[in-house]
This record gives sequence, C-alpha cells and structure tokens, in this order.
Amino acid sequence: MKSCREATRLMSESQERKLPLREQASLKLHLALCAPCRNFSKQMNILRRISKSYAEGGPEKAEE
Repeated sequence: MKSCREATRLMSESQERKLPLREQASLKLHLALCAPCRNFSKQMNILRRISKSYAEGGPEKAEE
C-alpha cells in the first residue's frame, strides 16, 4: 500500500494528468483504507471548485 505522502502526491498529480491504471488502483485502495487521505482528497476537490469558480468570475457570474 502507498504511504500517505505518496497518495497525496498522486492526488495532486491527478489534477494535472491522467494517472495510469496502476496508480489509480493503488490510490483508490489507499483512500479506501485511510480516512485522513479521504479528507484531504475532499478538501482538494473543494479548493479546485472554488478556484475554478473564482477564475470564471466568481459566484456572481454563475448566477447571471
């Protein structure tokens, strides 16, 4: 099983590139067993959505 450091690195890299099947499977296994890394993954997704919204003009633009 991957270490938490390796898992967070893969989560970060997955934002920039498609992970190979082996890395995807390894990360999914780690996330299934590691609550802190699942939490980190959720937080990364929230930050990504907020950043994307901000880059697109913020929530005010989305409501128009």
